[in-house]
Amino acid sequence: MRLAVDEALALIDSGTVDLELGVMRDRPLVVLDGDRADRRLEALRWMPSVIAAVGDMEHHPLRVVVDVVVDEADLAVIETVTEANPQAAVTLVQVLRATRSLSMRDGLLLESTAFATLQAGAEFAQWLDGQGRRVRHPDPSPPVLVEHHGGTARLVLDRPRLRNALSAELRDGLVDALRAVIVDPDVVDVVLAGNGPAFCIGGDLAEFGTTPDPSTAHQIRQTANVAPYLIEIADRLTVEVHGPCVGAGVELAAFADTVRARADATFSLPEVTMGLIPGAGGTVSLGHRIGVWRTAELALTAKTIDAATAQHWGLVDEIAEPA
Repeated sequence: MRLAVDEALALIDSGTVDLELGVMRDRPLVVLDGDRADRRLEALRWMPSVIAAVGDMEHHPLRVVVDVVVDEADLAVIETVTEANPQAAVTLVQVLRATRSLSMRDGLLLESTAFATLQAGAEFAQWLDGQGRRVRHPDPSPPVLVEHHGGTARLVLDRPRLRNALSAELRDGLVDALRAVIVDPDVVDVVLAGNGPAFCIGGDLAEFGTTPDPSTAHQIRQTANVAPYLIEIADRLTVEVHGPCVGAGVELAAFADTVRARADATFSLPEVTMGLIPGAGGTVSLGHRIGVWRTAELALTAKTIDAATAQHWGLVDEIAEPA
């Protein structure tokens, strides 16, 4: 649905805007046309629709009232993604809107609750049905290596054959390693990196949909989530990324004070196309690091950006070629 600013204002003033917009009204995406900002447009942010505008995100006058500002090409992608997964797309922007006024830990709670809700939804079920059954055997060796060099602790994800897909075992190993360095008075700095061709390609798809129910999955995230530990040490954490960084691979890295990327690093958030939202803390970490508009752009388009773009956005601090 495309609305000129004056049309949107008339709809808001009529008092019936909630009867016209939203997923349940079959209008999950609203595109505002125009360049005139009006505070009354902020009412749209309460609507269960993705609110978009076309133009330059950094300078668009409607930026303060929309969820995402993109060019026409990216808008066409967002239309396709939102049409296929309207509940996930709208839930994403609702969570991002709320995280602006929440602490990071409260934001994680909201994200997990929303993620669990979508896990019980038809969109995720449809994606899951198309994946087929995968069997993943236990890792033959510890999935996280810990090295100490003076006052620096180096934590290395070590599932190179699977490009460090974030399994429950890897997650738990990383939590254990982080818990240890947090209480170690000799550790001044922490470096997180990954062995093999990629830092981390996201959650291990073989484990998606394997928890007994969404409520249990939510409680697991509240008990064994990596993100709170990264928040605890963020000011002394450097993450070194390379290769495809997908989903959790982007989300966890974004918590760090310093993200150092190799030139071959790429970044993407595909979760909305799966009927989900980022669930490893990304609505919080990316929202704080690059802003909610860029986060929405990355997630709603599911596009892949290179290291140079990531640096321009603020997702990456340094780019270096391999030694």
